[in-house]
Amino acid sequence: MVTLSNGGAYLVNGKDIVLADNEEAAKAALGTKYISREEAAKNTIAYGILKNHNTSGDMNKLQIKFDKLTSHDITFVGIIQTARASGLEKFPIPYILTNCHNSLCAVGGTINEDDHMFGLSCAKRYGGIYVPPHQAVIHQFAREMLAEGGKMILGSDSHTRYGALGTMAMGEGGPELVKQLLSQTYDINMPGVIAVYLDGEPAKGVGPQDVAIALIKAVFANGYVKNKVLEFVGPGVKNLSADFRIGVDVMTTETTCLSSIWQTDEKIQEFYDIHKRPEAYKELNPGEVAYYDGVVSINLSELKPMIAMPFHPSNAYTIEEVNENLEDILHDVEEKAKVSFGDKIDYKLTDKIVDGKLYVEQGIIAGCAGGGFENICAAADILKGKDIGADEFTLSVYPASTPIYIELARNGRLAELMETGAIVKTAFCGPCFGAGDTPANNALSIRHSTRNFPNREGSKIQNGQISSVALMDARSIAATAANKGFLTPATDLDMEYTNPKYHFDKTIYDRRVFDSHGVADESVEVKFGPNIKDWPKMPHLTDDLILKVVSEIHDPVTTTDELIPSGETSSYRSNPEGLAEFALSRKDPEYVGRAKEVRAAEKAREAGESIVDALPEIESVIAKIKEKFDIDETKTGIGSTIYAVKPGDGSAREQAASCQKVLGGWANIAQEYATKRYRSNLINWGMLPFLYDSEELPFTNGDYLFVPNVLKAIQDKVDVVKAYVVKEDGLKEFELHLGELTEHERSIILEGCLINYNRANR
Repeated sequence: MVTLSNGGAYLVNGKDIVLADNEEAAKAALGTKYISREEAAKNTIAYGILKNHNTSGDMNKLQIKFDKLTSHDITFVGIIQTARASGLEKFPIPYILTNCHNSLCAVGGTINEDDHMFGLSCAKRYGGIYVPPHQAVIHQFAREMLAEGGKMILGSDSHTRYGALGTMAMGEGGPELVKQLLSQTYDINMPGVIAVYLDGEPAKGVGPQDVAIALIKAVFANGYVKNKVLEFVGPGVKNLSADFRIGVDVMTTETTCLSSIWQTDEKIQEFYDIHKRPEAYKELNPGEVAYYDGVVSINLSELKPMIAMPFHPSNAYTIEEVNENLEDILHDVEEKAKVSFGDKIDYKLTDKIVDGKLYVEQGIIAGCAGGGFENICAAADILKGKDIGADEFTLSVYPASTPIYIELARNGRLAELMETGAIVKTAFCGPCFGAGDTPANNALSIRHSTRNFPNREGSKIQNGQISSVALMDARSIAATAANKGFLTPATDLDMEYTNPKYHFDKTIYDRRVFDSHGVADESVEVKFGPNIKDWPKMPHLTDDLILKVVSEIHDPVTTTDELIPSGETSSYRSNPEGLAEFALSRKDPEYVGRAKEVRAAEKAREAGESIVDALPEIESVIAKIKEKFDIDETKTGIGSTIYAVKPGDGSAREQAASCQKVLGGWANIAQEYATKRYRSNLINWGMLPFLYDSEELPFTNGDYLFVPNVLKAIQDKVDVVKAYVVKEDGLKEFELHLGELTEHERSIILEGCLINYNRANR
């Protein structure tokens, strides 16, 4: 079904894989077509696009400038505020501000619409594009109106993936977009490129989410594609429609890859024709002989309907496996849940077994993954003439854009869906990040959306509230709905899909979307609501650091949503201090209070006041340090740090890092960072991304750590940093690593954050 190569491989003529365990074997297999790995690596689609956007002149050390930027209403206020504080005068490239995350939230009074008005005024003042609430989710608007073959887009949402359309797109934290707004670059080492080799054709009833879940299952845990570019090639590509490819592509984020790109053909050309942008199409294919750092081979014909059980897209099975092994699999999920929830809650799934079948209470087809035209039409075909019943099970459908909604109304599918008892809603990302259709307590929801992390669907463990999400394709969700909530794969149904043709009408965009066409109007005053606050002043890095460990997390992976919960908390996204109150609130409710206690000492130090008065316990800590080191207390920063095994999986939201910084955080300590974007967020907020490579920690929660000469270590490009645990019987030495840092990243850390860096270099 899905196999991984043990090493690199050559792709010949776009169809033949030649494994390259060693160079001699490759020479023998390729014959006269043989070229070196280094030369053949330049023939990937990814290499060509990156080369065209690299400004460094060195393809090993890339400095990328993107063609377009896009953000939504959880992220654009903080990004623009950061850029304004850094000297922004005009958006130098198209910057699209969409409003699809807080468009239905009712928390906080006027603050959601206040942010929308902030975005509209900024689009006018700085020369951007503004998409009002309910018009489109961020990624569908980008597909319809922004993507272009061979171009690059940077978005402040982790699912920024338009590779199926020939656009290499990346999702990053807000500060990386700030750099682009200030005409700086996105700096990375040349990433590895992994071929995703597709063969065969999906069976009837198998959809894009099934392919995506199978891919994620194969590569997530082993890190096979982490921070690499996935390049989709092979004879199976032509057997997938544009919508199908898009549905697979958007989910590649959950593999932890850096980006994605696909070979393009007449079906993608037709997509651009349908969307009235034929000039945006570009045929993309790898060269005659291209070398890849690995190969993921997928036989589409062998795939079956999949389900990703709580609480990760990689916790995947075929629906058939689940139905055959209900007790065992559900019990396994319950056991895994204890890792995250401990004894905070009595989590149960086995009680969903009714008469030997799995009963679910909710179905959702939504957002950038599920809300596409083909997915919804397929669901309508399955449900035509049926109903979802009058029991607990509910079904909600969110078309990904108003043009899709309009076409569903015109072709009759909208009415057919609503006749079943399903509710069809406007374009909204809420079901994906926890701000819409939160299930009942102890309920199980099946969703064609992007994530099913703990707490993401609206659970509040500290309040005794828990619900679960499993990911499935729209087709099997519809089959389950037709079966009144009992888990059913779409392949069990004997039916024909109508596959209606899509007609795109952008009239509503012409009428409602504000487009400055790149013209900035300085006369426009930016509109500030009462909840929109400036970033607090951030201190520069000091000679030495005293850090208190204020949270210790030993889960195998810690998601962004556990570091800063999504859902209703995101209403405070434009108020750094207000949002920081929610940091780790569903993972470690004591974190904020502990961090604030330490922050009080640092604020006292900065003000030239007594740090002991602010934090009495620091007196004995400093006394112990002075037994070994002669420190200048005015040049010794005092802050907090957290430890997590592998933090930062999932969302690109910078607030996972910025909230820690606002609360006085100076560092993270981890065995590894789950994503490049989370590590970049730490650095851009002036936090040290320390690594500690052993599970046996020399410190525990509540301990103080002393890191001497840290300023000099950054200046001298040192990797290994000596640190000490402050104990009653003295200092216990251990080593931390910083990992590779670019010159730009070192400068940002030294200045204390990206805002300080830009102010200093304005």
